[in-house]
Amino acid sequence: MAFNHNDHYHPLLLGELPENCGKALDVGCGSGRFAYALAARGIDVDAIDAEAEVITAARRRYEETPETGRLRFAHRDITRTQPPRNTYDYISCLASIHHVPFRTVSALRAALRPNGVLVILGCYRERTVMDWLVSLLAVPVNAVFQAASALKGKTTGNRMARARQAEALPEAPTSAPSMTLPEIKESAASFLPGSTVRRLLFWRYLLIYRNTSPVQPQ
Repeated sequence: MAFNHNDHYHPLLLGELPENCGKALDVGCGSGRFAYALAARGIDVDAIDAEAEVITAARRRYEETPETGRLRFAHRDITRTQPPRNTYDYISCLASIHHVPFRTVSALRAALRPNGVLVILGCYRERTVMDWLVSLLAVPVNAVFQAASALKGKTTGNRMARARQAEALPEAPTSAPSMTLPEIKESAASFLPGSTVRRLLFWRYLLIYRNTSPVQPQ
C-alpha cells in the first residue's frame, strides 16, 4: 500500500464541497478514487480522462459498487471537448492541470453553476529557495507516511482492499510541471479572478475558485 500524495489530500478537497452539491466533474480522474469518493456522498459524477486505458480500468474497478449509478466514466480530452456551461456544482482536477495549458481553466470556470466550486490540486516547478526548503522538509515526512502505509498494507484484514491494491492498473502518463508557483498565482488571478492559491507540503498546491456570479462569464 504505497502512500499516494493525491489521495492524502482527498479530505481537504472534499471539505470544499458546496452545500447541496448535486453534480460534479472530475478532470483527469485516473484510477477513479476521488470520483468514487464524490459518488459515495450522493453526488452524480462525470469522471473524464484523456487516456482510454485508464478510463476502461476505472470503469471496471467500480462497476459493481453501490455508487455505479452515480459514476459516469468517459474518455475525453478536456482541451478538445469543453464541458457544458453552467452544469456542475463542483469541479476537481487532481495533478492533471499541468498536463494541459493553464488557460483550460477558463472552460472549467464556465462549466460551474452559480455558487459552484473549482478545486485544483496541482504540481508546480520548483525554482525558489522557499520551494527547495519546503521540498526538503517534505522528504522525511513523506518517508514516515510511506512506512505507515506499508505497515497498514501488511496488517489490514480487509480482503477487498487487498484485492484492489493488487490490481494491475495502467499507469497514466506523467510529465514535469512547467509553471512555477508565482506563475500559477499570476495566471489564476487572470483566468480565475478571486481564486486563492496556497502551497501544500507534498509538492502540491491547492487552488480554490468559487463562482459567486449568478451569471456565467462569457
